[in-house]
Amino acid sequence: MAKVNWGIIGCGNIAHTFAKSIAHCADAQLIGAASTSEQRANEFATHYSIKGYESYQALMQCPNIDAIYIANTHDQHFQSIAQCLMHNKHVLSEKPITVNAQQLKNLTALAEQKDCFLMEGVWMRFLPAIIKLEQLLSQAAIGKVHTVQANFSLPGTFANTHRLMNPNTAGGALLDLGIYPLSIADVVFNKAPEKISSFVHKADTGVDARNITMLDYGNGQFAQLSSALEQNGPTEACITGEHGFIRIPWFVGAKGLELHINGQAIQHFDYPFSDDENFKFEIDHVTECILNKQIQSSILPLSTSLRVMTMMDSLRDQWQIEYSATVESHDINK
Repeated sequence: MAKVNWGIIGCGNIAHTFAKSIAHCADAQLIGAASTSEQRANEFATHYSIKGYESYQALMQCPNIDAIYIANTHDQHFQSIAQCLMHNKHVLSEKPITVNAQQLKNLTALAEQKDCFLMEGVWMRFLPAIIKLEQLLSQAAIGKVHTVQANFSLPGTFANTHRLMNPNTAGGALLDLGIYPLSIADVVFNKAPEKISSFVHKADTGVDARNITMLDYGNGQFAQLSSALEQNGPTEACITGEHGFIRIPWFVGAKGLELHINGQAIQHFDYPFSDDENFKFEIDHVTECILNKQIQSSILPLSTSLRVMTMMDSLRDQWQIEYSATVESHDINK
């Protein structure tokens, strides 16, 4: 396989981000797209000079497609991923990979059975700035880490019918936004917390509109995390340690970070990239894994995604938020 041929399921905004990014990847090429609307798929395909498919199934059955990026809404991820794996396609799914931990466990088993690659697309984890963060932490640049603080919120207003406000599409701040603060804490501590406590404010529709989460990792190490809809707040992360702190402006799409060591000048580490390259690092990694016949990522294995998903399950339990039985279903054969 000289190059990995990719297809996309779902033709919304995030699909455009993927399509623009893959153009910067030497060993990957986008050749097809499918939507629940054939017209929408054809319009998307025309824009990128690729083939539009009349259905998800038609794209999955195409023998020329090696891997599929799942870009539809996350309430549809589980069934879409399962069907792709059933057709022996490698899969990169936009986050969250599923809406609950049991769905992910079932997909992990199916991917192993089919000997297919499967990974959750948390693009933040593959950015050079986040790789640099891990390097600094491994070198104990700020000594023992004490606290991680991170927030991600979206300003503006959303109608009750919007997918983010709709429990029937697994709406709410947690799965769409809160996964990023949880993930940056997971990058730093690389283990499950010992205790989870939280507060939530629900929208009229019943989904979580704003939340604050406290994670206790033991040994005096904590994370203070928040996410919110309809709130304008700073999207940044700060990792505090015994000798100083690391600040990451816009950590979700980090292009640099600051190292503050007590009594020393601030060190800036910059890793610029264009908006058309947002997913480039993630796609390059997945493509390399597929070419090397690996079925899981070394940077983001499914066990790590499961750890974060289990935390989100725990938070939803605390908040007494459940989605519809169809959305929560973990029956692969449905």
